[in-house]
Amino acid sequence: MKRQRIYIDTSVIGGYYDVEFDTATRQLFKRIADKEFDIYFSEVNDTELINAPQHVKEVKNLIPVDCFHYIEMTDETKALALSYIEGKGIRKSKPKRRISYRISFNKQTRLPHKLEF
Repeated sequence: MKRQRIYIDTSVIGGYYDVEFDTATRQLFKRIADKEFDIYFSEVNDTELINAPQHVKEVKNLIPVDCFHYIEMTDETKALALSYIEGKGIRKSKPKRRISYRISFNKQTRLPHKLEF
């Protein structure tokens, strides 16, 4: 039987020790250890884990070697990512808008009474 393929996002690795997500994440990793899935991990994950605590980095080692598939960033994968973004499949992050505002004060009470954006 062919195993289901799963791409493990870096947040899944971090979720192993996160109180909010540890139960579900550990259940997933139990199934991974039982070789129910082929796991895909990428160069992007490794880059994002550089500054993670060592015990978080080691979660990757719970993936059985024969189920582990490493995706390297190539010109082809970068082009694919760009085509998803350009095709609106994935949205680029928008820069945060700068908010401008003006506060008007009441001359008699010296309290703010009008806020304009």
